[in-house]
Amino acid sequence: MNHGYKNQENKEDIQEYIKIIYKQLEKEFGEVRSPLKYKEPYQFCIAVILSAQCTDEQVNKVTPELFKKFPTIESLANAPIEEIEKVIYSTGFYKNKAKNIKAFCKTLIEKYNKTIPQNIEELLKLPGVGRKTANVILQELYRIPSGIVVDTHVKRLAKVLGLTHQTNPEKIEKDLMNILPQKYWINFSLYLIFIGRSVCTARKRMCEECCLKHICISSSLKRKSK
Repeated sequence: MNHGYKNQENKEDIQEYIKIIYKQLEKEFGEVRSPLKYKEPYQFCIAVILSAQCTDEQVNKVTPELFKKFPTIESLANAPIEEIEKVIYSTGFYKNKAKNIKAFCKTLIEKYNKTIPQNIEELLKLPGVGRKTANVILQELYRIPSGIVVDTHVKRLAKVLGLTHQTNPEKIEKDLMNILPQKYWINFSLYLIFIGRSVCTARKRMCEECCLKHICISSSLKRKSK
């Protein structure tokens, strides 16, 4: 069977391939949640905004200080933007992120009564929230499978697994949504992110250590056995 979305004409074969991949990842990682640490829903949203072009590890180092200095959403909304910038400087693009965080908090208070919206349309009206961010928020806070989060790891590994030949994140998301059952959407992105950070990095693919080593069409072990 020639697995891989871009070369696959038989829809049943694609779905079987996906099912095998997902079950193996589920066995490896189980039920997963975002690595970003938070206590309140609005704090998670801010952490996601900070995670743009920054590692979750670095965000988790910054947010405790940020939320200690500004312990409520009101205090962040009213904080001098320069003070926010100082705390989040190490996450990169700090000026734009500080502006978005302050505006996000202010808008959430004034227009949404401090409640995070439960649909993409409303979330996209909030400062600093794009489609990927909105998907992350809905999936983590409400467990709503609104779409598939396509970050750099998902973008790369979807291609490695032969699930897409696209390079644009929105087109990749569409490809994945077409072949993945909706019940897989939330966990699948996180599974690929965890694999991408550990054994299948951009610098090196450690196929021998990967739980998908006998399944992945790009596995060096599979190529050697032929």
